[in-house]
Formats: sequence, C-alpha cells, structure tokens
Amino acid sequence: MSEIILHHYPTSPFAEKVRVALGIKRLAWRSVTIPVIMPKPDLVALTGGYRKTPVMQIGADVYCDTQCILRELERRFPEPSLYAGTDAGTANALAFWTDRNLFSTAVGVTMAVRPAALPEGFLEDRSRFTGREVNIARLKAALPVMVDQLRVQLVWYETALADGRAFLCGDKPTLVDCTVYHSCWFMLSNLGPEAAPLAELERLRAWMTRVAELGHGQASELSSSAALEIARAGRPLDRSFSDPHDPFGRKLGDRVTVTPDDTGRDPVLGELTALSREEIVIARQDERAGQVAVHFPRAGFVLRPAA
Repeated sequence: MSEIILHHYPTSPFAEKVRVALGIKRLAWRSVTIPVIMPKPDLVALTGGYRKTPVMQIGADVYCDTQCILRELERRFPEPSLYAGTDAGTANALAFWTDRNLFSTAVGVTMAVRPAALPEGFLEDRSRFTGREVNIARLKAALPVMVDQLRVQLVWYETALADGRAFLCGDKPTLVDCTVYHSCWFMLSNLGPEAAPLAELERLRAWMTRVAELGHGQASELSSSAALEIARAGRPLDRSFSDPHDPFGRKLGDRVTVTPDDTGRDPVLGELTALSREEIVIARQDERAGQVAVHFPRAGFVLRPAA
C-alpha cells in the first residue's frame, strides 16, 4: 500500500503544518485521528515509543517529525514543490529556526490567555511531555514578555510581505509558509483575529487567509487498527544509504536509540538501516505493526548506541 496516512488530531499545530503541505501538493490522504494526550497505544505500536504529533505512514514506513514528513512528501511528490522560489537549504533552515523559536511562544501566549480551552488532563500530560510543570499562573505572569517576543518575530514576516508578494518566499507557497502558518493558525483558532499581536498585522492576516485557501488536499477517514494492518501487510522501502562522513563512524546494522532532544524524550530502539546527513532510519519489529522502518530527522534528535 502506498497511500499517505497521517496520524494526527484536528487541533494539533504541527499536524496543520503537514495538512497545509498536503494542500499545496493537492494530494489525497488517509486521516487517522489519534488521542490528544497519552496513552496512544496504536501510534506507539508503529513508532516504538515516539509520541509526538503528527506521524506519517506510507505502508510499513513510518515518518516522525514534520521535517522528515515534508522532505519525504517532496521526494515522492516533487510538484508543486515546497521549495518554489527558494531552495531546500534555505527553506529547511528557516523552518527549523521558526519551529524552535516561534511555536513555543505562540502556544505559551495562547495557553496563558485562554486556559479554559484546554482539555481535561492536558496540563498533566504536557508536563510529563516537556519534563517540567506547565503552570498557568506562571504563564500568565510571563505573558507580557511572551507577547513582546512573539510580536517582533511576526513583524519580520509582516515586513517580508510589504513588497506585495503573495507568500513568504514569493508568488508560490513553500515550506516556510507551512511553518510560520501553523503557529499563527493555532493562535487565531483559539484567540481570534483581535488578539495581540495578530491584531495589528494586517498583511500577515491577509497572508493567513491565502494559506487557508490552499486547503488540505483530499482526506478520507481510516481507523488506527486498519493502519496497523496496512503496516503489517507491507514491506519497508529498501533505502540502505549510509553516511560516509559520519563523525562517530556509525554503521548500518548497529543497535541504536533515537530520542528527541527537546520534549517527548521517549527513546526508540531499533537497528540502524539507513543514515544520511539529514535522516536516520531504524528497523523494528512489533507484534501488531509487524516489521516497520521508522524515519527520523537528524536535526533535533539524539542518536546513541543502544545500551
């Protein structure tokens, strides 16, 4: 099976980043709705413990983190390109920087202003997820600082649009639009257009309307159990590339763990089957999912020999 399967939930900002990319590429895909908070037994059967949202599955290949997901979509479906009017290096560098700097501030502002919108158990789950207590009182106290920092970053994008371009890198939407949009979308969805700092940024709000009009491609529902059956029936791609200049001489066949370096630090154990300067692929066996290949980006992830 070669269908795109996205494991996500509707209010996930990072899932919205991928959904917009699917819209840019006008792709058909299957939608598996996963729980907002743990436990997520069907998801971790595929990933081996990785719990972040979203995860993309194509057959028995499982792609973790939006960096990895969007690179794979570009590889398989190169037109329309996510790098139109720019280049892969610039777009990926801007996206990584934006995700690390804009997202957490936008979420902090949203949670501080509208804590009542959070589902039951969310704060406890995200406290475990981040490794520190998510405290609404402290977020409210920090709100002026967070709004100041968020505002100046969004002003940069507002300024980029001042020459009349339709999207952040020119006339066509790119990976950069997907990345900036998802944090703004999360704020707009929860706080409305009159909340600071979006209220003053007219060009940015107009750009958000253009991005929203791109849609999400053509989605159809799929159960998590059916997705597991698809993985079990499939075979991972044969992509046994290696990194000849890996600084630590890692070799294919090594038993390794892969762990996010920021939040959700749940290590995934497996056999290293492919390694490039940008991607890690490990093989793992699961009772329910069968033999799967789990793909991770190298940026933002820690690769270690298994104990």
